[in-house]
Amino acid sequence: MTKQIQVGKLNRLRIERESDHGLFLCDESGESVLLPNRYVTEQMQIGEETDVFVYNDSEDRLVATTEHPLAKRGEFALMKVTDIVSFGAFVDWGLPKELLVPKKMQKHPLEKGKSYIIHVAYDARTDRLVGDTHIGHYLRNNPKEMQSLREVDLLIVARTPMGYKVIADNRYEGMLFHNEIYEKISIGDRKEGYVKKIRDDGKLDLTLQPPGKAKEEIAVRKVCDALKEAETNTLPFTYKSDAEAIQQRFGISKKAWKKALTKLLDAEEITLHEEHISLKKRS
Repeated sequence: MTKQIQVGKLNRLRIERESDHGLFLCDESGESVLLPNRYVTEQMQIGEETDVFVYNDSEDRLVATTEHPLAKRGEFALMKVTDIVSFGAFVDWGLPKELLVPKKMQKHPLEKGKSYIIHVAYDARTDRLVGDTHIGHYLRNNPKEMQSLREVDLLIVARTPMGYKVIADNRYEGMLFHNEIYEKISIGDRKEGYVKKIRDDGKLDLTLQPPGKAKEEIAVRKVCDALKEAETNTLPFTYKSDAEAIQQRFGISKKAWKKALTKLLDAEEITLHEEHISLKKRS
């Protein structure tokens, strides 16, 4: 099957020829797109292939760039509204030409200066990329399809009394509960997450903590790294330290902290004092 240029996605294209304005890149069918001079590097040679993102420029012509947007076609990201016009709103998505969110694709009217979770969609009628805030339209909850999910990429989309709503792998709806969070997170943050449970409604219960031994190893590494970075290699923490203070300093639970401390003591990596711990000096 012949590979063709895909708008809104990364494309591997062959460098076909030079022009005064940049390099023309082509796909296997012979369709070409301009890579403007500002993105051309000395390493790019005629006949070689290069990876570029393709989108519509300010005059609605297809153009290539080596820059990456906050989200590609089919993906979500937190984007700030830069301008409101009669037919919609423009948002900053990390490229020179801002992304239009048409009025009909706004779940609620957008306000200039505010940031929203935006889905980058493709309008086949106009052959253009547009933004959409109806994020639920693009999520699917298929328990059978999700059985193999273990580690997922998360986008934090909203805070609720129970925790944070998230999008997993750009397609699934999930929840991070407050008692599973041991670090500061904000709307728009991207995190690595782990599936705890697939609910009957197809939504995911998630955690930021890796399972089993991996979780313990990460906690140990966090404590070691903090000690190495600390002045005199000491920290004012012990088994009796406050859970909230541990969470704020290390991003782990008190249970994980105690396990990490015990493991480091058994390995003779640290010394436990009455009011602090210290890294053992190696002779």
